[in-house]
Amino acid sequence: MGNMPKYKVEHYESKIRRHFDPLIEEQELLVKQFKTEATRRIVEKLSKKMGADKILAQFKKAEDMLMKARQDAKTFFKKKAKQDEKKTVIYNIRERDEISVKDCEEQLREWAKSLVDRELRKRKEGEQLAQLEAVKQRAMDIVYENGDDKAIGIALDKCTKKIGITWVVDTSKIKQISSN
Repeated sequence: MGNMPKYKVEHYESKIRRHFDPLIEEQELLVKQFKTEATRRIVEKLSKKMGADKILAQFKKAEDMLMKARQDAKTFFKKKAKQDEKKTVIYNIRERDEISVKDCEEQLREWAKSLVDRELRKRKEGEQLAQLEAVKQRAMDIVYENGDDKAIGIALDKCTKKIGITWVVDTSKIKQISSN
């Protein structure tokens, strides 16, 4: 090998790999197949011998029950949302497969907030809030619908007087502060 050129060594290495690698890969697959099957059998025997089979069966049953509960919860919330167009389903329930109790509680909280908002609108404070929002919207409309600053000022003053805000303040009656 001392006198053999590098390209010849590389050629022999390549040829050896071409011949042996497919055979080795095929044999590795066969060994892997036997290893997998043997491991499966040993796991079963070991599980029974140690008593883990009962725990695993209980665990599997619990996981199956959890999966069914998740599916039932997802179906329930989606169905309720379809029945009432005001209800929307949160992202976690709408898009994820594995939802949690926390997701369900969050969904209920969102729907509860909507109910509370509607109920609050019926109270005196809620009516006042609705009036303030309406006056604010009217003030915004005045600004967008007029082009004259003076007309906007007069219209805003007239609009906001109803809720106790003076838009145009008469500064002529304010006394000068002396600098003594």
